[in-house]
Amino acid sequence: MTLRLSTVILPYRRWHEGGRSAWTRAEQLGFHAAYTYDHLSWRSFRDGPWFGAVPTLTAAAAATERMRLGTLVTSPNFRHPVTLAKELISLDDISGGRITLGIGAGGTGFDATALGQEPWTPRERADRFAEFLQLLDRLLTEDAVSYEGDFYAAHEARNIPGCVQRPRLPFAVAATGPRGLRLAARYGQAWVTTGDPKLFENGTPEQSVRALRAQAERLADACAGIGRDVGELDKVLLTGFTPDRDEPLRSLDAFVDFAGRHRELGFTEIVVHWPIPDSDFATDEKVFERIAMEAPAQLG
Repeated sequence: MTLRLSTVILPYRRWHEGGRSAWTRAEQLGFHAAYTYDHLSWRSFRDGPWFGAVPTLTAAAAATERMRLGTLVTSPNFRHPVTLAKELISLDDISGGRITLGIGAGGTGFDATALGQEPWTPRERADRFAEFLQLLDRLLTEDAVSYEGDFYAAHEARNIPGCVQRPRLPFAVAATGPRGLRLAARYGQAWVTTGDPKLFENGTPEQSVRALRAQAERLADACAGIGRDVGELDKVLLTGFTPDRDEPLRSLDAFVDFAGRHRELGFTEIVVHWPIPDSDFATDEKVFERIAMEAPAQLG
């Protein structure tokens, strides 16, 4: 099984002050894809510069030629399917069909209250996510859509000419629970996980591997439940949130060992964070570039 290596570039730098160069360098290094977070602000970066995902990806599409691009991940927290669909179709066109939409249910961070609303309960997040995905899928595959749901509506929403990628751009659905995994099985071309968050502080890498194996097995069960082959879905691991933390990026050998163990679980794509000085992602840039250039060949 070929294991692809991708990166996620946080949108914290002005485009002409290091923002553009990160995306072009990612393509030069041979990354399969470069993603960005779709937040209004995020964790320790809240009081510093932070730019929008869609404009950033639009600029990245113009600055690159081959590398896939996408969000990791978008959520319903501050998005509406009708307006998001129009932006995605435009972005897919500008990029020449290189966009993947990473999408999840959202959480309780800053995005959850930035529009003035109370944070949604876990049940409401799940309900909204299911409806969001259903409507977005239609909006990206049909010329005109009318819909009236519990949370979202569309009235003769036009999306002509549709996506460059047919029948629509791929969804990479982030999920760990039973309901989210069923949505990944139904709508996803890929599944995304960061591991088991309960293990991040006090778990071990071995426990994390077992938890990820269990998640993958539940995904297979969800696919089987609708008669779909789980092998049709890419399995994407966003690193940095398992008990391994930054250890896999300490050396080429450490990364190859980490990636190899997760390839055995069925993962087809490993995503690493682009180095950010003085942060949780303060990876040695020379080691990072060596991993990007040499690890894929060692992993086969």
